[in-house]
Amino acid sequence: MSQFDRYSDRVQFYRNKFGQIFVKLDEEMIDVSTASKTKSHHHASRSAKASTATTVIHNDRENLSTIFSNKSKSSGDRRGIDDNHERGPTNSPFDLIEHSISGLGVLSSLPKPDSFDALQIGSDRLRTIIAALHCNIIVRKEDLVRNLDYAANVLEAVHQDEARRLMEEDDGALSEIEPDSVPNEVRDWLAMTFTRSMSTIKRRPSDKPKFKSVAQAIRAGIMVDRYLRRLSIDIKFKTINEWTFDVFSVNEFTNGQCLRYVGFELMQRYNLPNKLHISINALQNFLEQMESGYSKHRNPYHNLIHAADVLQTTYQIIYNSGLMNWLNDHELFAMFIAAIIHDFEHTGTSNNFHIQSRSDTALIYNDRAVLENHHVSAAFRLMRIDDYNILSEFSSDEFKNFRHLVIEMVLATDMSSHFTQLKTMKSLLSMPENIEKSKALALILHSADISHPGKPWTMHHAWTELLMEEYFKQGEKEKELGLPCSPLCDRDNTLVAESQIGFIQYIVEPSFVVMGDMLEKILKSFAAPDSELPSPSIPPKSAVSSSSPSLSPKSSNASNRHRDDQLENGNRRERKPSSMTTPIPRPTTVRRPWIEYLKENRERWIREADEEKRRRELKAIEEES
Repeated sequence: MSQFDRYSDRVQFYRNKFGQIFVKLDEEMIDVSTASKTKSHHHASRSAKASTATTVIHNDRENLSTIFSNKSKSSGDRRGIDDNHERGPTNSPFDLIEHSISGLGVLSSLPKPDSFDALQIGSDRLRTIIAALHCNIIVRKEDLVRNLDYAANVLEAVHQDEARRLMEEDDGALSEIEPDSVPNEVRDWLAMTFTRSMSTIKRRPSDKPKFKSVAQAIRAGIMVDRYLRRLSIDIKFKTINEWTFDVFSVNEFTNGQCLRYVGFELMQRYNLPNKLHISINALQNFLEQMESGYSKHRNPYHNLIHAADVLQTTYQIIYNSGLMNWLNDHELFAMFIAAIIHDFEHTGTSNNFHIQSRSDTALIYNDRAVLENHHVSAAFRLMRIDDYNILSEFSSDEFKNFRHLVIEMVLATDMSSHFTQLKTMKSLLSMPENIEKSKALALILHSADISHPGKPWTMHHAWTELLMEEYFKQGEKEKELGLPCSPLCDRDNTLVAESQIGFIQYIVEPSFVVMGDMLEKILKSFAAPDSELPSPSIPPKSAVSSSSPSLSPKSSNASNRHRDDQLENGNRRERKPSSMTTPIPRPTTVRRPWIEYLKENRERWIREADEEKRRRELKAIEEES
């Protein structure tokens, strides 16, 4: 028996089983109406409520009959009905509906939206809500929203399941071909395993399945593979809010396309394409071209994996700190795009190399922030092409502000401006005035760009090896051109451990101290007492109705994951841009997960440095002898 037949039988079973219950329910409504008239002088308040409910129900009798006729009950609902029958005819329809409404607040024990039982329960809860509306019974807004959201998830799961199973369209010329070269056993296996044609119909021995079945099987296999891949990617992205997000693992799983996946996940998570009227196709093309640009020079370090890592780290910092409430949608989008393009078409060499070698890029930008200027310029030139124009719907002012923010953020990743940037921010922290957004966002992106020493050792060590390999390749180019070898670029003499100790102690750690202090000052500037802040608003309908290409998980799924987290953890609140939610109370201190990892990694490098020193000493002794 096929899954469809089992489904049909089960539906018929519930219809037969619960049909009699609702016939009795209709009879009980009539009895309650009679009883309420005869006992009105003994029970004035209860009679008024029962009379009102009965009048409403009889006026809309046909509507309520339709509502309840197909309503199946979960085990909890059946107990409620049985209890009402045991209490006798004094219970009104008003009481019966109120009893069902009381169960709307219980969601912890609900089955998953993609399970079969969820179909029954979702239908029951929708019909309970409809009955309450007919009888003018108030349902709590929170219960109403959560139950409608659950029902929507159930419908979406059913739609996705049916879309995978019911694929009847032809597949071009292949659907009409009967290739005798395909063995009977292969045709039978494909048709039985991947189509429904042989599950309910027994084929005559003389019949051969047409190639349409084979085409459907191949298509079904591809869709199942995509579904499983999407499910696995969703699991990978469950940690995208975490500081320890493993971008290497995601890149391996996405076949070297982690930048487009991370980019789309974050854009859709905050519904930016819909709200900013960004073409999905243009965004997809733009991200693909970003990956192509990052792969242009085949850099070990400055590649699309690094871009995806900086993007996720930037997001995690503003997510973890609650800075989402400080940014509007255009500013958040600018933040994401700046992180995506910040090393676009990187040559795998430093600014100093371009200046010393008198490259064309250095001549164009007059030896100032050579690569950073190129990253921004190349990205904006790309956006002038229609197929990659993600800013086509921006107004003149929106474009101007967006471009200003992106330029400020990307140029701030030039390491030659590092100490000046920190000095400026320290001065701003000592003043009572609020911090300018462009400077704050620039420091966040710069910190994310050099953040790998603040990650777990396995990731930090992997990034260090890749970076040193890129440095060493530059050193080889410098030797070929007769140029002095830049610091850390000599493969034979560079002390890796010592360089990382200095990098952590003098560059990374001070940057993150200043950034953490800056975040806390910003939080204090817009923090407000709980009583002054309204509760989060519901995202607009477009947030769950937007279309997304095959490479991106649906924004509705991401939104649902957030809501599930909120239901399971009452003290956790989703951090969304200010345009999606109203400001909510937050602590004015920022959790700093990088402190522990910076300390651990520095101590690890100190041990490595001691070992390097011993190896050099032993090598010197061997050479002398």
